[in-house]
Amino acid sequence: MKSFSIIGCGAVGKTVGRLFYDMGILEPRDILTRSLQSASRAAEFIGAGRPLAVWQDLRQADLYLVAASDDAIATSARALAESGVVEPGAVVCHLSGALSSAALEPVARLGAAVASVHPVKSFAHPELCIKDFSGTWCGIEGDPAAVEFLSGAFRAIGGEIFALDPRFKTIYHAGSVLVCNYLTALIEAGAKAYEKGGVPREQAFQVMEPLVRETVENIFRSGTVQALTGPIARGDAAVVSAQLEALKAWDGEMAELYRALAGVALDLSRRRGQASEAGLAAVARLLDKEQR
Repeated sequence: MKSFSIIGCGAVGKTVGRLFYDMGILEPRDILTRSLQSASRAAEFIGAGRPLAVWQDLRQADLYLVAASDDAIATSARALAESGVVEPGAVVCHLSGALSSAALEPVARLGAAVASVHPVKSFAHPELCIKDFSGTWCGIEGDPAAVEFLSGAFRAIGGEIFALDPRFKTIYHAGSVLVCNYLTALIEAGAKAYEKGGVPREQAFQVMEPLVRETVENIFRSGTVQALTGPIARGDAAVVSAQLEALKAWDGEMAELYRALAGVALDLSRRRGQASEAGLAAVARLLDKEQR
């Protein structure tokens, strides 16, 4: 069985490492983090692997999984290259959504096959993630040998593989941030608006839940164009104007958020073709005026 070591072992590294081990895909070797304490906790969660905090103790492995934070990946790649354990043909991979495999250039110069794999999943709780990882989409790019090896390994733990363009990976990752992290922020913004309208916070979430769930279901059943509803879908410039003015009087940041998203909604409404041209033109003029 081929071996793997993990460098920097947060929630994603713990989840992937545990699944590789539990499913007999790869054999854990070393787990290197900034402190022996955190490495020991990671090894305990995974169920195997030697905890380390010193690069000089790192052993050779078939796969090095760089599961460090984005700002530590380049530094980790340099340290891994300088450790002397990486042999030509070894696979080195990081799990960042924002960075491409180019961040691993120091080990690529040594003959390692490099790649990045981004599991598109929220990893807040590794103990839960190991139970529902199956079906998780994993974006991958890099050297052909590394892509082939890692595609097989991630498929074996239940991942669904799709290819990424390394030139635009940061933009791709911004998409994940928008639909995951900023969806959370958007719902918080909605909750604050409900509260301003007199709805207690707890009740606001009760009211919003079926609306949010129904909207998401409609999006994935019919697509974003057909799922769009509301004043911009109808071309109702008067309502949009009134809401913008009310938001500006209450909270300027909320008004700016509304205006920015209204521009995206306007494009969807045009593509849907149900609102009148005059109505959409009026909305467009309003948004253009607000932007100046």
